[in-house]
Amino acid sequence: MLDILEEIWSTARRNKLRTTLTGFAVAWGIFMLLFLLGSGNGLINASLQNNDRWLDNSMMVGGGTTSKAYKGFVEGRPIELQDKDMQTTTRQHNDVVTDLGAQISQDAVQITYGENYVSSSLQGVYPNLEQINKIEMLHGRFVNDIDNKQQRKSLILSENQAKELVNGDIGQLIGKTVKLDNSAFQIAGIYKSDQMGMNTDAYCAFNTLRTLYNKGDKVGRIVFTFHGLNSVAENDTFEKQYKADLNENHHAAPNDEDAVWIWNRFTQNLQMNQGMSIIRMALWIIGLFTLLSGVVGVSNIMLITVKERTREFGIRKAIGATPWSILRLIIIESVIITTFFGYIGMVLGIAANQYMDATAGHQQVDAGLFKAAMFVNPTVGLDVCIEATIVMIIAGTIAGAIPARKAARIRPIEALRAE
Repeated sequence: MLDILEEIWSTARRNKLRTTLTGFAVAWGIFMLLFLLGSGNGLINASLQNNDRWLDNSMMVGGGTTSKAYKGFVEGRPIELQDKDMQTTTRQHNDVVTDLGAQISQDAVQITYGENYVSSSLQGVYPNLEQINKIEMLHGRFVNDIDNKQQRKSLILSENQAKELVNGDIGQLIGKTVKLDNSAFQIAGIYKSDQMGMNTDAYCAFNTLRTLYNKGDKVGRIVFTFHGLNSVAENDTFEKQYKADLNENHHAAPNDEDAVWIWNRFTQNLQMNQGMSIIRMALWIIGLFTLLSGVVGVSNIMLITVKERTREFGIRKAIGATPWSILRLIIIESVIITTFFGYIGMVLGIAANQYMDATAGHQQVDAGLFKAAMFVNPTVGLDVCIEATIVMIIAGTIAGAIPARKAARIRPIEALRAE
């Protein structure tokens, strides 16, 4: 075996360009496959992370503007949701709706603590918003049912707001009384600012805000979780019927799609997953074709190698070399070259992905109102790296075996006549 390795090394040194081109084709195929998959995974992971801040099986419903004249009412009429819309949601769709809530807002309120103050938008909400919007509490608690029933003046601040009101540990604000416009509120909790929203919202109980700011029976937005809708078709059917029911409450045409809007996180998630699957498939196809180009390169160069060494193989057979020894020599040479340069391509591909992870993987796009990650963990699993390298080694072996088999079968007299 040592003699074969020495011979292969001697052949590689005599044919540096040919060996380099063979190795480059192998390394480049594996490198591009890993690089493309890593880049694609980074974009996909970023999209999943940016869209993972809401509960999938949830909907948010709000009033829009009518687009059709109906029952004497002209088009262009604004719709405001009311308590009767919440009653319609529970009574007519209780087989689907799991946990019903609502959200109403009051803009431009001022929260004051000592000499510090912060401007905010106050959101009156139900307790289920914590689960639906995946709000992470750092200190204290979120709005609860008792706050809503008793209309308690409990206030939930964002992390950023708390830092504006106090220096040092923001947890010391829990239980403190602050002035919200002309009312006194007790801070019950502080939630984590996630950099995806404006983080200027403070929360209190839904009924507290409606009473304090005389909102009457206005609802603002209806928010609920649901079950039993497992496909796009089922969700579309539900949305169509639900819109028609709410439209009836406001004397809007049943088929008026603009009178009420629905943000369905489930169908949005399905569409995103479908898009991600298409991207993954496209990346694999491009990567595999790149890998295939490396295989073709190896095959062509191995064919040239065998043709150049035809006379050499004829002399070997004339002096007693067996067909198997010639076949083994070419196959081992192909395996060694493919393995060596395949490993180099794998290492470079992993290094490129790690570099992306260390640079672009920690960058965010600041769009003013929110920040979003560009790349998240743009890497490829070690199993994919190893599998790609093994595939290239096997392909290189086959590429070398085909011309080697032909060379092993040639008769010595024909080989010696070859130019």
